[in-house]
Amino acid sequence: MKKLLLGAVLVSSPMLAMAHPAGCGLGTAVIFKNPGSWVEHVLAATTNGTSGNQTFGMTSGTLGCQAAGGPLASRVNTFLDKNLDQLAMDSATGHGEALAALVELIGIEDADQSLFKESVKANFDSVFASTESSSEDVYNALVDVMSHDVRLSKYLG
Repeated sequence: MKKLLLGAVLVSSPMLAMAHPAGCGLGTAVIFKNPGSWVEHVLAATTNGTSGNQTFGMTSGTLGCQAAGGPLASRVNTFLDKNLDQLAMDSATGHGEALAALVELIGIEDADQSLFKESVKANFDSVFASTESSSEDVYNALVDVMSHDVRLSKYLG
């Protein structure tokens, strides 16, 4: 039975590797930068998954993981998940602790902080489009607002 199970895993590994790239992490960023065969995909995915570096890369925005959500996403998503309601209240007025914490997480310089806060306040209806807006919706709307301003777009990475 063990041989049959092992055989099934080995036979399906190339198909899984072709269907799902190895993703980001040490295996992809350093060891197998341009995997040309299914074996390299499998080895890159194994390296990424078994050493714990892929989780680190997604959390810190390193090892090629920042491309999926950008550096802003790696710093802000957890904050939005936990502070969405308070951030909505602060954004409506343009000031408050949650908005100040968001400014700090993004790394907005002192000279641009008031611009950011005013932009979020002015675009409140699009950033918080409904009471059902998820943290992902708010994140995407914030990125959109920031990308339309030359001074704020530099913080998107």
